[in-house]
Amino acid sequence: MQFPTRPPTFPSPMAIMAATATAVASPSSSTSPDPLHPSLRFLPPASTPACCRLLPTAPRWCARLHIAPRVAVGSDVSSSHDVAAEEAAAAPKVGKRVRVTAPVRVHHVAKAPGLDLRGMEGVVKQYIGVWKGKRVTANLLFKVEFVLKLDGQEKPIRFIAHLREQEFEIVGDE
Repeated sequence: MQFPTRPPTFPSPMAIMAATATAVASPSSSTSPDPLHPSLRFLPPASTPACCRLLPTAPRWCARLHIAPRVAVGSDVSSSHDVAAEEAAAAPKVGKRVRVTAPVRVHHVAKAPGLDLRGMEGVVKQYIGVWKGKRVTANLLFKVEFVLKLDGQEKPIRFIAHLREQEFEIVGDE
C-alpha cells in the first residue's frame, strides 16, 4: 500500500469567498462555477455553523458538528435482582482455596517473568463482576492471590492474578 506524498489541500479562503459569491450571484445557473464541486449552486442553511458556511460544500466532518452528544446517564441494562443473584452466586467462592486448571501465563511478576500458573494454588480474594451494585464488563472476574517460593529468596513472593471461573477449581477453605 502506497501512501500519498502530501496531504490533500483545501481551497484558500479567498477562493472560498469567490466561489460563495459566484454561487449567490447565480443560483439558477445550470453549470456549477467549480467543476470539482457540482453542488455549489446554493449556500448552506443558516443553521449551519460559521466554519462550515465558509466552505462551498461542507466536508463530511461538518455534518458531524450538528450531532448533539447523547449520553445515557443512569441507564441500567441489568435489573438489581440479576446483579444481586450474580453476587450471591459468586460470594461463596470468595475466600476459598483454588487450583488453576487452565494454562494461564502471567508476565507481571517481576522475579518470575512468563510464569505459568497451571497447577498452582491460591486464594480467591475478590469477585469484580459487580461494582457499586452495577454489573461491569470485566472479562476476568476473580482476583486470586498466589504465594510463590523461589530458590534464594527467604520471603515468598505474593502476587494477584485475575482469572475466569473456568480456569480454576475449588480445593477447599482457606
